Amino acid sequence: MTGTLYLVSTPIGNDDDITYRALNILKSADVIVYEERKEGQRLLARYGIPEKIVESLNEHNEAAASFHILDYLQQGKNVALISDAGTPVFSDPGQILVRKAIDQRLTIVPVPGASSLLPALTVCGFPIDQFLFYGFLSPKSNRRIAELRHLTNEKRTMVFMDTPYRLVPLLRDIADIFGDQRRVCIAFNLTMPEEEIFRGSARELFRHCEEKKMKGEFVIVVEGKGGKSR
Repeated sequence: MTGTLYLVSTPIGNDDDITYRALNILKSADVIVYEERKEGQRLLARYGIPEKIVESLNEHNEAAASFHILDYLQQGKNVALISDAGTPVFSDPGQILVRKAIDQRLTIVPVPGASSLLPALTVCGFPIDQFLFYGFLSPKSNRRIAELRHLTNEKRTMVFMDTPYRLVPLLRDIADIFGDQRRVCIAFNLTMPEEEIFRGSARELFRHCEEKKMKGEFVIVVEGKGGKSR
């Protein structure tokens, strides 16, 4: 009998944002797979969960690690996959493992919980009956600008994410491409004590973040073209 692969969501900042189900699965799993060793060990220690068998799966070793983890599942061991924060596979490594598990007809169980996407959407105030999750734009400025230009006629609300140190450059490019008329919302350090929600034009928010030299976890939500009139 084969094991089950659990995709376990963990907090994105506030330690209270973990479910009883997630804790029970992490405690009972035969193998726990985390993204980075330091963050994974810290999370397990935080909730008093013994490490048991642990593996690492990240952007550098995903292909090779996936085969190793599949062996555990084929041996009948239950495996819990976690990322450094939030929902695994979503903007994090794990897709290769999930696809191969599907190919091998293994059981995969998503364990929902914390994610930065839905809180940012619900607080932005823009239409969210339809939205475009673009995720990470190119880290290279010229390619990032080209991607944004391609989206200038997008009518759906758009969601962007990036690394903490690219907040100001990303806002600058959004302001240059979308102008001052498009409304923007920044969900900054969600669930943390320093959580802040900023709303305004891209230019206003760029100037604010540049002046404050802001750096932290963030989600940027941009209203679609013609958003105010819908």
